[in-house]
Amino acid sequence: MSAPDYAVRVAEDPADREACFAVRKDVFVAEQRVPEDIEYDAHDADADAVHVLAVRADGLPLGTGRLLHGAAAAAKNGDGDPAVGSLGRLAVTAAARGLGVGAALVRAIEDAARARGLTAVDLHAQTHALGFYERLGYQAYGPEFPDAGIPHRAMRRLL
Repeated sequence: MSAPDYAVRVAEDPADREACFAVRKDVFVAEQRVPEDIEYDAHDADADAVHVLAVRADGLPLGTGRLLHGAAAAAKNGDGDPAVGSLGRLAVTAAARGLGVGAALVRAIEDAARARGLTAVDLHAQTHALGFYERLGYQAYGPEFPDAGIPHRAMRRLL
């Protein structure tokens, strides 16, 4: 098996963050019709937010995801536990789907959570993506709920 022709990194500079937001706009706003005013939130600029970016060797952005930790995550997870991070805004461009980009982004977010001493990661998965997250070790809990008009379930993975 050959190595993927992309890399995943923490988006630390403004250009990387803009690439993250562009992927989210393509996937969530354009494809899934999520209103732009709810796609971006105050957490995007939080110190407790870690954005990750997958880029092709030529610099083309392929995917992104976000880890919230600290107070921002405790407010989002099911039980308010500050040791649980919140994975969100995971998006992979249509052209990059099926290449392992999503799984690589999840693993990078989990690595960032471990580096911050977190013991678990929560997420709100679109119901069509439950199988993807289950294959990565996440377990669904609680009832289905709508978010931006799309059915979701809460999921968690212990680290």
